[in-house]
Amino acid sequence: MTYYATFIPGLQEFIAVAIRERLPDVSILKLLDGAVIFKTGVTYDSLNFFCFNNIFALIDIDEIRDKKAKCDIDEIHKYNGQAKIELHIKKIINALDNRSLEAMQVISENNNKIQSFRLVCSAENKPVSISEKSRLGMEKFIERISSLKPDRSNPDTEFWFLYRSEGFCVFMKRLTNNRAGEKSLHPGELSPQLAWSLCRIAELKHGQTASDPFCGYGSIPLAACRHFPVKKFYASDLDPACVKIAKSKPGLKNERCEIVKADFRSVPELIGQGSIDVIVTDPPWGLYKETDVPLQRLYDEIIGCFARLLKAGGTAVILSAAEKEVEAAVGKVGMLTINGKIPVLVSGKKAIIFKLGKV
Repeated sequence: MTYYATFIPGLQEFIAVAIRERLPDVSILKLLDGAVIFKTGVTYDSLNFFCFNNIFALIDIDEIRDKKAKCDIDEIHKYNGQAKIELHIKKIINALDNRSLEAMQVISENNNKIQSFRLVCSAENKPVSISEKSRLGMEKFIERISSLKPDRSNPDTEFWFLYRSEGFCVFMKRLTNNRAGEKSLHPGELSPQLAWSLCRIAELKHGQTASDPFCGYGSIPLAACRHFPVKKFYASDLDPACVKIAKSKPGLKNERCEIVKADFRSVPELIGQGSIDVIVTDPPWGLYKETDVPLQRLYDEIIGCFARLLKAGGTAVILSAAEKEVEAAVGKVGMLTINGKIPVLVSGKKAIIFKLGKV
């Protein structure tokens, strides 16, 4: 199977390492900003990746920059996204006999719960409209092979045409169904995929104690306790409503996780100074509204708190948009060093994942 999987933009090198570790037989065909195309003998239900936003089964790829066609950049860009997708649709419909058996199986093999489909078209991460003739032609093509019925409003699955600025268009079937999960997130709550990625970057290990002093609704402690062998996770937040919701999550109702309402400044005394192996957290990105503390002073206090909380040799992974403030605070504290920085895009906003170490 060839898969097209999407993830948080900026994490491509991290994702490549995770894929190669998880899938010994993998062949990474394209590593892109926010997406990867890879081939493996592992079936979808056995992939067990928690960093992907969506996973698709790749049916066909149309390389616009075809060496045989000798297209130059001007030739490529004279078409807009809609035109490129419609050309791909026409190519597929007119070349049925040349489609591979594998590609036909991706379209035709669906479980009994899948009875309908919708066609989705996107160019450079934006929805595009195609002509009704092209849409109807492609719907009939899929219906003929799969026996599924078109349903443009409430389908059981989706077939996608997606054009990327790198110069290719893909035709694929969506395998994940994250729409319900996405809608259930609270405002400002980290996605499970991002929370898992932060824990993976922190390299949480068996027997370690970890902490999130800004746990919010509990996304990071939930990812840590579900997917990593930590001995104990201490989570806290100043907002009582967030703490209540975090405590209500079934995955955090166990002896491995302790959640309390607390200001981050008091956490080293509550847990014990020098008692934590790893901190994984998403502190405020802007003005700390509760105390109206200027951002630089806030981060000076945050980094100072982390320095007291961590054991010697401990690690802190921090997601923040306050790049300059974090760097300045680390320089002032002196007990921590910046061991890595990963620029990412979170909900359309630029941020940095910092990996700090205590000397």
